[in-house]
Amino acid sequence: MKRLLILSGKGGTGKTTVAGAFIFLAQAQSYADCDVDAPNLHLLVHPKDKPNTEPFLGMPKYEIDSEICRGCGRCFSICRFDAIRTKDDRFEIVCERCEGCAACTLVCPEKAIFSSLEPTGELHLHLSPAFFSTARLRPGSGNSGLMVTRVKERLREASQSEMEILDGSPGIGCPVIASMSGTDLILAVTEPSLSGLYDLSRILKTAEGFRIPVIVCLNKANVNPGLASQIDAFCEKIGIPMVGHIPFDPNVVRLTNAGQSVVEEDCPSGNAIRVLFPKVMTYLKTVGNEVKNDYSSSFE
Repeated sequence: MKRLLILSGKGGTGKTTVAGAFIFLAQAQSYADCDVDAPNLHLLVHPKDKPNTEPFLGMPKYEIDSEICRGCGRCFSICRFDAIRTKDDRFEIVCERCEGCAACTLVCPEKAIFSSLEPTGELHLHLSPAFFSTARLRPGSGNSGLMVTRVKERLREASQSEMEILDGSPGIGCPVIASMSGTDLILAVTEPSLSGLYDLSRILKTAEGFRIPVIVCLNKANVNPGLASQIDAFCEKIGIPMVGHIPFDPNVVRLTNAGQSVVEEDCPSGNAIRVLFPKVMTYLKTVGNEVKNDYSSSFE
């Protein structure tokens, strides 16, 4: 089993475009969308079946039983998140502020504070035309990292495929960290901009903690040749393989709006990804041997 994770460090770089193209070219039988806050890979892979759905239970919801509470205020005093307020001479918990630390339950002498688990999203597993695991977190809900872990677990439980392709989420927060766990190779998709270079360095720092090898491709590479060269030089300096450049291509928007991958048509971006794809597959097959990143000193 080999697991390829495609990340970007920021939104809008073309990560899902590349992931959808790779799934099409590989005729992949096992893939997942780990962007549980805003999943959109389904727009390109077109699952044909009704998903196997289960609720996702996130953080406990804490409440104060007003019939038991005697108003001593110990919970109010200990809460560091200002999640407890007074109302009509009683204390109540503001769920939007509660971090679930449970300190209030420990100091309550009347045991008037109780918790319950409530669904904060849904997990979806499709079986046709391939194994496709995804999820959607309810707006404002927490534990997105745990949800990503469940997305990956459900895919692994259902599929016995030799390769998984994971479309990660933007940034370097909990969902990305959960996506990285157990991954064999990361393909970082960046763009020729200052934010693209900065976010690429953040992805590399995060991956270093997991000791996961990283390779890079540059999307919209011809938009800013100067910064493209700067990113190429940066990767060469720290020993990260730059495996390909994808040109800016107006066809991407048209094909995406039609629900098609860019490699389904003869166009500049699709042709570049066709060249990129076998290079990435070669790195994935040889992961742990030829692909070795040692760039910790480059960020000092």
